[in-house]
Amino acid sequence: MATSLEINGRTVQVEADADTPLLWVLRDEVGLTGPKYGCGVGQCGACTVLADGAPVRSCSLPVSALAGVKITTIEGLGGNHPVQEAWVKLDVPQCGYCQSGQVMSAVALLAGNANPSDADIDAAMDGNICRCGAYQRIRAAIREAAAQSRA
Repeated sequence: MATSLEINGRTVQVEADADTPLLWVLRDEVGLTGPKYGCGVGQCGACTVLADGAPVRSCSLPVSALAGVKITTIEGLGGNHPVQEAWVKLDVPQCGYCQSGQVMSAVALLAGNANPSDADIDAAMDGNICRCGAYQRIRAAIREAAAQSRA
C-alpha cells in the first residue's frame, strides 16, 4: 500500500503495509539508518525519532498512524544541532549504538525546556538505555547544549 510520509522536511512515498513499523520503513525503504533496532517493543529507545517534535519509538509505531505527521530522524538535524555539537565536544558515545535515540530525546527535551534540571533530564531520558553506561556524559552534554542554546 502506498503511503505518503513527511520525513526530515520532505514528502516521501513508500510502499508498506499499514501495520509496518516506521523503523523498517525508515531503514529499508527510505535509507535512513540513524534509528536503530534495539528491542522491537519500544523499551530501549535506540529507534527514537521525533513525530511532530515529540519523541516516539519507531520500532512499535505503525506507518498508518503517521498521516500528516512531521517525522524527524537524526539525519534531519543536519549534524550541527547544539545537542550533536555537545555530544561531540564532551565525547559522549562509547559504542554509539543508542546515541541517535539519545540525541533525539534530548532534542525534544530542549525544544520544550531551555533550562532543564537534572530531574527534568532524567525524566525525559528515561527509557533510553545505554549499555555502555554513558549516562553522566549524556546528562552533561544536555546541560552543555542547553547552555549553548541559551547563549
